Amino acid sequence: MALDTDKIDDAALALLYLTLHNGYRAWKGIDWAVLDRLHDKGMIDDPVGKVKSVVFTEEGLERAKTQFEAMFKK
Repeated sequence: MALDTDKIDDAALALLYLTLHNGYRAWKGIDWAVLDRLHDKGMIDDPVGKVKSVVFTEEGLERAKTQFEAMFKK
């Protein structure tokens, strides 16, 4: 089955936004392949490391907020 990884990435951004803390960090409980794609797209800083959270880029934070509201806001 072919998957639309762009849709997966948008959903992952929205879920990362759900765990937003300190204004720009999110807990990295998402599949590593997805985090790598989000990094390649410039949405988050490099996710590799011992820190248990990722840092959104300015563009990534805005897109995460937009996707979160589009997917989950009543």
